[in-house]
Amino acid sequence: MTGSSDRTGPALLGIDLGTSSVKAVVIDARAVTLAQAARPYAVDHPHRGWSQTDPSAWWHAVVDAVRAAVGDAAVGDADVDIAGIGLSGQMHGVVLTDQGGQPLRPAVLWSDSRAVPQVDRYRSLPSEVLRRLANPLSPGMFGPILGWLAANEPHTFRAARWALSPKDWIRFRLTGVIASEPSDASATLLYDIPGECWDVDVAHELGIDPQLLPTMLPYAAARSGTLLAPAADQLGLTPAIPVAAGGGDTAVAALGAGIVSAGQGLLTIGTGIQIVTPEAQPVPPNATPVTHLYRAATDNGWYRMAAALNGGATLDWVRDLFDASWAELYATAEHPVADDSPLFLPHLTGERTPYMDTALRGSWAYLDPRHGRTDMLRAALEGVALTTRAAWIALTAAGCSATTLRLAGGGTTTQAWRQMLADTLQVELEPIDLPAASGRGAALLGGRAAGLFDESRAIALVSPSRAGESLRPDRRSAPRVVERFDRFERLLHALRGAT
Repeated sequence: MTGSSDRTGPALLGIDLGTSSVKAVVIDARAVTLAQAARPYAVDHPHRGWSQTDPSAWWHAVVDAVRAAVGDAAVGDADVDIAGIGLSGQMHGVVLTDQGGQPLRPAVLWSDSRAVPQVDRYRSLPSEVLRRLANPLSPGMFGPILGWLAANEPHTFRAARWALSPKDWIRFRLTGVIASEPSDASATLLYDIPGECWDVDVAHELGIDPQLLPTMLPYAAARSGTLLAPAADQLGLTPAIPVAAGGGDTAVAALGAGIVSAGQGLLTIGTGIQIVTPEAQPVPPNATPVTHLYRAATDNGWYRMAAALNGGATLDWVRDLFDASWAELYATAEHPVADDSPLFLPHLTGERTPYMDTALRGSWAYLDPRHGRTDMLRAALEGVALTTRAAWIALTAAGCSATTLRLAGGGTTTQAWRQMLADTLQVELEPIDLPAASGRGAALLGGRAAGLFDESRAIALVSPSRAGESLRPDRRSAPRVVERFDRFERLLHALRGAT
């Protein structure tokens, strides 16, 4: 995508480091996207349950993507003038480095499950300590991963000087600055949510030296440093460009989507399912949490998130299993559900909100000889919708006040599927177009670090376009939805008890 040739003024660069690819996005000072480019890299699985990537692969992809995007944004013979750089990155993972910031081993990613024993150690912590963490316990989080490395790779761990989140390591490559910031740090299970600082008591309990944890920058838009000459040469940019601290990808995507105020909500169905709602103040839960509470990419805000693992990835598995096209799969949403329609549990890889159970597995149930291909495909869609309902119920129980959800993600483009989601959630959905939300949000952070505008102006610049008419739930379907969801939950818990 390339902007018009009559533009003037500076441009901003956002670098969005995802799990399997990086995207570089160039916008102008009005937040209009001028160009973007993506480059993939591998996620390695050397053992069952392991997910890791060599950070050098990230850097090589960043260089290629930035050069491509900045080149595409240029007009004629005139180079684009990048005034600020911002970052967004996959959350929860760990890059263990030496004193000079060089990785000592592959980065362990959020999708890794090796740290189950460390989660058990968390459960033995005093209740007042767990309340400070204010988040569900999961082995794919920074704290448990770091505890696993301390216990299982002692030689490497003793050689380590810094433990960094993925985007914080990229920022180090850009600026030479070792630091963290609240939107990523709050998602580590090593962060005191009410106190807004590293929780050294938890670090000690896991055998982690708190000195491994970097200094905290105040917020995602803070100026962390400027682009070093060697990095500038590799990227094809000029040195000394201001670089923002950046933020975790969910927080930055919410900023890029304009989801920044209490009462707003965003439902995204891509590989997984995320429902995000902003909050003005952090309120730790009284019971064991099943939703996440993290700092936003705004200077003072927070957000609560329900995160489910089994969305588009599970539907893709079903589609491949039946050799069905996406159009054929989504078309089954038009078929009405009957009392004897089969149910599908989509939990191929365990589940997070609200079940927090890595052992959950998927299943079709209530089948008889009358059921065929269409019934099985429709059941898969309904199963993902019911999983989304479970996450939504958990989020509303945690205090979410949104009455309408903006709807985004590549897995939500079909009208009948959108209506099934609205009916299953019993909430109005507003489809929006969110191209490169994380990258655009990152670029806006870069603009703030460069002093081009303040936070209120950055938020005002963001206005996602509509991607269709709002979908209101059919209230007449509510009793049927309640009955199907109750059956879904009873099946889930019955199978859970059988394992």
